[in-house]
Amino acid sequence: MSAPVDGSLAPGGAALGEPVVTRDGVVPGDPPGGSAPTSPTLRSTWRSGRLIVLLGALVVLIAVLGVLLAPQRGPSRALDPADTSLAGSRALAELLRARGVQIDRVDSAEAAARLATTGGPRLLLVTDTVYADEYALAAIPGDRLIVGDLPGLAALAPEVRTVPEAARTRSREPECALPAARAAGSAYMGGTAFEGPPGAALCYPSTTEGHTLVSYSRAGGTTTVVGDGSFMTNLRLPEDGNAALALNLIGTGRSVTWLVRPDNPPVAELPGERGQSLSDLMPDNVRWTVYMALIAVAVTALWRGRRLGPVVTERLPVVVRAAETIEGRGRLYRARRARQRAAEALRAGTIDRLTPRLGLATGAGGREVVAALAARTGQDAHRVGAALYGPPPADDAALVALAAYLDLMERQVSEL
Repeated sequence: MSAPVDGSLAPGGAALGEPVVTRDGVVPGDPPGGSAPTSPTLRSTWRSGRLIVLLGALVVLIAVLGVLLAPQRGPSRALDPADTSLAGSRALAELLRARGVQIDRVDSAEAAARLATTGGPRLLLVTDTVYADEYALAAIPGDRLIVGDLPGLAALAPEVRTVPEAARTRSREPECALPAARAAGSAYMGGTAFEGPPGAALCYPSTTEGHTLVSYSRAGGTTTVVGDGSFMTNLRLPEDGNAALALNLIGTGRSVTWLVRPDNPPVAELPGERGQSLSDLMPDNVRWTVYMALIAVAVTALWRGRRLGPVVTERLPVVVRAAETIEGRGRLYRARRARQRAAEALRAGTIDRLTPRLGLATGAGGREVVAALAARTGQDAHRVGAALYGPPPADDAALVALAAYLDLMERQVSEL
């Protein structure tokens, strides 16, 4: 072993920069045995991760105890005046009682008929007819409010025809002369659309055909049919004019007979010998066979399931700019002459960006958007409406002009 150029040696005769080796062949500072494991052992892994494991076990234990000790809650009951869930109508019932309206909750046609014979005229509010006799309900005199396309609608409102195509439930304008709807304004309506008899009040029109609220007079009183009862629920009641519409339709000063689904629906006779169910007729070993099959599937999934390793970052072979993606889609639209689809995409994007800037809620109607945009920019309302909701452009030049006009309106709203 040669010494360095300057001839300096470390203690023991070794050159500077070279390890000093003892006569036993061990470099000072090395661990005993000459080597040490570099991969983590089971003990070191447990020491570093035991806190996370204990915290996870504690969280699972608290969650299990919370589920076991939580009070039992029944299923939500849609449009039930006694239900406080989001689908119930407890809030509407309390508002009606505060206005002096008596609410009588019934779950059968017989109970509704008994109430009709006592006291003055009443309003029959029908929210479910699955377990009720619709002909017995039709014989009850007085006003009726029917919610949705219920079984037996032909007997309760024979003059009303159901439109095959359903209407999306959203905020709609009344566009009718019915005082209850005009005073409430826009409401969260939709569901089933109807056609009414001559002289009926048709409100909240669907985008295609029919209306979602029909009200007309008959010999025994007034019948009102709505396509969906979402505006009466605890979730939707504070929105738009939902509360006002519900109070105007129901809170007429008369007592209300509110028909709901029974708490304990009658059970039909079961088929089979002595009324036994299908599970009663099965042999006892079938249940254990199903359990064993489930366990076998779980074990097979654990055995053959793919083990995912650590996440590996990989550099992309090429970076595509967002502008190139947009240009490519535009060339595809141009090649296919899809001017209508391109115009719809431009209009939808403009409406989505301008709606919050104009202070409107999501899902606002076209009239609201056009009126607010015309007032903000000073543009002609007819021109704004034609740009946002008009027919598709006839040629490429018209499409380019439409895009420029939409961009102009966006810049005007942003600068104001």
